[in-house]
Amino acid sequence: MIKVIVCGAYGRMGQEVIKAVSKENDMRVVGGIDVRGVGESILGVTIKDNLESLIKETEPSAIVDFTRREPAIENIKIGVKNNIPVIVGTTGFTQEDLDELKGFVEANNGRVLIAPNFAIGAVLMIKCAELIAPFMDNVEIIELHHDGKLDSPSGTSIATAKAISGKKKFTPAVYSSEARGKTVEGINIHSVRLPGLVAHQEVIFGALGQTLSIRHDSISRESFMPGVIYALRNIEKIKGLVYGLDKLLFPGGLVI
Repeated sequence: MIKVIVCGAYGRMGQEVIKAVSKENDMRVVGGIDVRGVGESILGVTIKDNLESLIKETEPSAIVDFTRREPAIENIKIGVKNNIPVIVGTTGFTQEDLDELKGFVEANNGRVLIAPNFAIGAVLMIKCAELIAPFMDNVEIIELHHDGKLDSPSGTSIATAKAISGKKKFTPAVYSSEARGKTVEGINIHSVRLPGLVAHQEVIFGALGQTLSIRHDSISRESFMPGVIYALRNIEKIKGLVYGLDKLLFPGGLVI
């Protein structure tokens, strides 16, 4: 039985994780952590605010974190210190954060997966973009999320830009207007934040006389749950700090 603690259990993503894990015969949620709703029961899970104590009380197999940048960093460190694998869907980490966490995790023989997107379709979108990149002249990314998302550009769009740049280096087109979003790895990323959206991304490639677009849409937060469940079932494959669900889906790498 895989016993799971959910950090951010009071939030929308946390509640989706609780629902998804509870449906699986080989898993169960043994506790929830949040700064909100402490003492309340969310989908049968009582919310607490002390992860260290909850670990000692429940002896979990894994921690799933969908919180915010700063508490997520602390939760990761607590999990690692207690020899508990941590699966992280929180975004907004800086490269400095990731470098620091990598050093901490490796020094403590920890196991941490940080994934900017748990939707399997989004992972495949990035892989398709890698395939296309060498054959096109330029590319831009439009990412659209709900208006409550704190980070901009999204972790998924940054991961996409970095993956594309590993196949071909692009230089953004020059315009007189400064309304060009943010440039990551030579690729312009445009961020949209509106109510009614969940998580969406379009990668648009351009070449002489043609364009090619790839788009992924998460219509509901349920779309992220198969990836979370997959990660929980494959926690033994996590060694050190692993960035990206694709490292578990394609452990030997995807030849493209």
